[in-house]
Amino acid sequence: MQPDRRAALLRRGFALEYATLAWNVIGIAVLAIAAIDARSVALAGFGLDSLIEIGASTLVIWELSGAGQDRQRRALRLIGAAFALLAVYLAIQSTVVLAVGFHPHHSPAGIAWTAVTALAMFALAAGKAHTGKALANPVLRAEGRVTLIDGLLAVAVLTGLALNATLGWWWADPVAGYALVFYAGREVRTVFAGG
Repeated sequence: MQPDRRAALLRRGFALEYATLAWNVIGIAVLAIAAIDARSVALAGFGLDSLIEIGASTLVIWELSGAGQDRQRRALRLIGAAFALLAVYLAIQSTVVLAVGFHPHHSPAGIAWTAVTALAMFALAAGKAHTGKALANPVLRAEGRVTLIDGLLAVAVLTGLALNATLGWWWADPVAGYALVFYAGREVRTVFAGG
């Protein structure tokens, strides 16, 4: 690959990761407020997912700053471990909420944020997949899948929130939490299987 082309792709990779970082830093604040206000396990879990996405983006920035197989393996393992922790937390929390029959409140702010986040994450994921493939960088590609999952999770949480708000299906919120468990578990398997 031409050095100029590689440099341009690296700049694009960094720009995509910084955009993801900025979005998720704002998202944590929005989601924390919305989750507390609505007492929503799905919004809290999605906030934790945003925190993991911040960590994953930071790892990719670190990895892009100095290539090396050892650095790539470490970054991938850390991303996988973070998703494993998220899956365990959400499985426990969703089960407790369903068992006790806790009814979350409606969350217009959560609905709006997750709808916009889904669109943003799908666009960022496509950019990372394309750039990671062009750079032949497995860490950027893996983090692109994390971002895609973030978009899918936003859709799952949005669905749960909308069903709770429109039909009163309180159980849709913790069920959306289980959707996050499924996707987080799938990403853990993908990362630790090498990709």
